[in-house]
Amino acid sequence: MPCGSDNVGARWHADSVPPPELPPDDVLTGLLLAGDEAAFAQVVDAWSPGMRRLARVYVSTEESAAEVVQEAWLAVVQGIGTFAGRSSLRTWVYRIVANIARRRGGREARTIPAGAVGNDGGDRGDRGDGAGPTVDPARFAPAGEPDAGHWQRPPAPWPEQALLAGEVRAEVAAAVAGLPARQRVVITLRDVHGYDAAEVCSILEISAANQRVLLHRARAAVRLCLERYLAGGEEEP
Repeated sequence: MPCGSDNVGARWHADSVPPPELPPDDVLTGLLLAGDEAAFAQVVDAWSPGMRRLARVYVSTEESAAEVVQEAWLAVVQGIGTFAGRSSLRTWVYRIVANIARRRGGREARTIPAGAVGNDGGDRGDRGDGAGPTVDPARFAPAGEPDAGHWQRPPAPWPEQALLAGEVRAEVAAAVAGLPARQRVVITLRDVHGYDAAEVCSILEISAANQRVLLHRARAAVRLCLERYLAGGEEEP
């Protein structure tokens, strides 16, 4: 990965198993409308793991995320007739998950004592999503110098073998888990699930500009964590 690349999550899931191939949306929608149990089981198997990861961004436990997924599939079954095809079927399903998980997460935040919530960002993480520098200003030449604004300490290239190591992927996953909630969900959808910007905007119902800011800040924060981790490893004898 070039050191200038902003996509720190591109290799995060390099060893993940691709989901089974599903029929085209129009065929799949028709099967679901017809109550085809085999088609329903296939799509549940293919999408549920990703739906659970998305739900977990908003809710406090894995069990709660699993319940969100169950509720979402019920909503899909009951509402499949309203699917108009303005987005992909998977985007429509993920939007249902996000809405259910967001509501459930809000209820949990009102009922769970503040001291019992882990330091995982939560709704507190929405603060600062659009404020403050994403890279330490000290890494750039100061104003008044001929190369003002340019790197004076550019990021070091990352060795490919290190990026593919399981322990580094674990560091990336931990860094993502510690992001503010909105940054975490955007980078998860973009760099884990592989959605494009327009799909993420549709799922989360946010503007393109907001999506860009959240993704940039998330990637910058993860890159900084990974830089520190790799630099620490280089310092060891």
